[in-house]
Amino acid sequence: MKRRLSLFPLVLLGAVTACSDSEMAEPAGIQAELQLANFGSCSDLEQYIEDQAVFEMRTQLDAQKRSGSSIDIFGRATGSVADSAAAPAAGSAENKASGPSAYTKTNTQVSGVDEADFVKNDGTRIFQIVGQKLYAVKSWPANAMQIQSSVNIEGYPTQMYLDEKNRVVVFSSIYTAYDGLIEDWYGGRGGVADAACAPGSCGGWYGNNTKVTVLDVTDLTKLKVQNEYYLPGNYANSRRVGSSVRLVLSDHFRWPSTVRLYPDYGTVDYNDWRAWNASIDRLKDDNETLIRKQTIDKWLPAQKVKLADGTVKTLPYNCADFAKHNAPTHLGITTVATINLDAPDAAPQRSSILGEVGEIYASKDSLYVTNRHWWWWPRFNQRDWTYLFKFDLTDINKARFVAAGGVDGHIVDQFSMDEDKGYFRVATTISERVQDPKDPRNFWGMIQTTNRVTVLGQDGGKLKLTGQSEELAKGERIFSSRFIGDKGFVVTFRQVDPLYTFDLSNPAAPRKVGELKIPGFSTYIHPIDANTLLTIGVYMPETGTGPRNLQLSLFDVSNFAAPKQTFTQIVGSSYGWSEAQSEHKAFNYFPERKMLAIPFSDYVSSGTDPWGTFRSELKVFDVDAATGFKLRGSVSMKDVYVSAGTPSWAWYYSPWIRRSVMATDMGTDYVYAITDAGIRAVTGSSLTSTLSTVVYPRTDFR
Repeated sequence: MKRRLSLFPLVLLGAVTACSDSEMAEPAGIQAELQLANFGSCSDLEQYIEDQAVFEMRTQLDAQKRSGSSIDIFGRATGSVADSAAAPAAGSAENKASGPSAYTKTNTQVSGVDEADFVKNDGTRIFQIVGQKLYAVKSWPANAMQIQSSVNIEGYPTQMYLDEKNRVVVFSSIYTAYDGLIEDWYGGRGGVADAACAPGSCGGWYGNNTKVTVLDVTDLTKLKVQNEYYLPGNYANSRRVGSSVRLVLSDHFRWPSTVRLYPDYGTVDYNDWRAWNASIDRLKDDNETLIRKQTIDKWLPAQKVKLADGTVKTLPYNCADFAKHNAPTHLGITTVATINLDAPDAAPQRSSILGEVGEIYASKDSLYVTNRHWWWWPRFNQRDWTYLFKFDLTDINKARFVAAGGVDGHIVDQFSMDEDKGYFRVATTISERVQDPKDPRNFWGMIQTTNRVTVLGQDGGKLKLTGQSEELAKGERIFSSRFIGDKGFVVTFRQVDPLYTFDLSNPAAPRKVGELKIPGFSTYIHPIDANTLLTIGVYMPETGTGPRNLQLSLFDVSNFAAPKQTFTQIVGSSYGWSEAQSEHKAFNYFPERKMLAIPFSDYVSSGTDPWGTFRSELKVFDVDAATGFKLRGSVSMKDVYVSAGTPSWAWYYSPWIRRSVMATDMGTDYVYAITDAGIRAVTGSSLTSTLSTVVYPRTDFR
């Protein structure tokens, strides 16, 4: 949803005829020995930024050059050949005020490492971001659920934390205008400032800063803002361990506003390729002069902290907190910022690496940030490579960079990574661009894939290869993976879904042990006990043709060499989908009650009612490793989302069911279905007894 505020991508399909090899430098190769060092001074940092900015600017403009002959994007002449219970009565557990005996929270990857979401709860309270508001809902007892208060959040709030000391931490994207600097290469002169805070845009599409709002929520009826932090850059991800919140921010540099990345079409004839190329060369020189004149305080604007007493502090960057590496990646800033909630008067501490942000993984003591190798111009035999940066989190006040390395291939998501006993395990898909044997004139060639599990260990400041598995599933790619202690599970897909099991007990020799091929694929793997995996994914016929359906599966992995799919459950029609397929926070398994809740949407034929073809429900299943799946019931909120508006929803407002909370007390189970339109609490073996519903007023984003 966030627009990337940076340069245009260099490969412009069908839009540009590239210059020849003599005019364009070869892309830099992979740096297998990744080196990273801090800058000695602000002048060194400024010099590096300007050098990299000039390189990207010149590369971008060179890509727009034209040739007098027919030259393809590889610089070759065209034609050449390339190398169940009823609702409880009064006096039952429903009127117990202290809270349920067990309840679900946000589904996270690592125990003790919290992940931010737009909904948080603690069994008796639900906090939810809707539009620009944070709502506080009293959720227990379930038959007396009620909105207690709300507070406006500046910008476009997206995620939050609820900690153990009655503090809610909200992350929002805001727009800050920087005088004389380019904030959006796409918007042109002045376009961004005019559009940035229009309804539906302010802090959303055009956000360039992250605001952190810390609130005291001890009294649900009076939410109090404690601190506000303004950090340059877009919110990419975060983790929380205790009082320490780590934000990963993705930022770009503020370019001089008069830099241009295209010639003046009104004064240059595009069809006169010599004149066009000459204008590009002049523009490159003019741009470089502007870039070299800009000072470090313009490249790196300061951050602000607003304390509870209203005092605002300006905090410029510390150049010593920046590090550079020798890998070719896009020019940008990856920042790990630390806020210690127990030290509210302290400024956020930052550690920054020049480069872009990829996936992240965090344990209690370490944070890993990934960054893919930048092949800024396609060539045959280019392979994926992912750079890894490790930060030490043992200091609750600051993340400290400790090591860097790399691994073949690219990472699908955070579950492709894991740390155990000091070793870092990674599952990657390796893509390589090769010549198309069926069409040698195809200058794009074709992509070959294979997959691998790699184990890295820290040796001083380097993450070094400890061991790697054999390559597996050539021609396929990884769809999901999970590491659990000495065991690893990887799912690849092309037409069938191989589930691979790995023995990781010897870090120097990760070993594939078993393999199971079944139709379809899994997109998320959830362990429910030592020998059973619960997955969500897609079923499709082995032939590759026919309907695709959302599918739940149970796998018995007690015999690691011969895993078995023991039970499956098709959900809905071939038009149905669930956010839980791509977002693990929507996947809600309740181990105390062996229950699974997933949001589900589908389209069914129903006359002329504009809402009739759409169905949004919370599907709840009983899950047992021995007996499989049983649909306990479905929670519908159609009456709520229909009353909230029309089917023409906005990108910032999602009245379909997206999250859930489950709880149990004194033998009774409770389920809460959560949408941007409101929350519904139900109970009973079939979930047909509605206890209470809260409805949020529909307010458009400002």
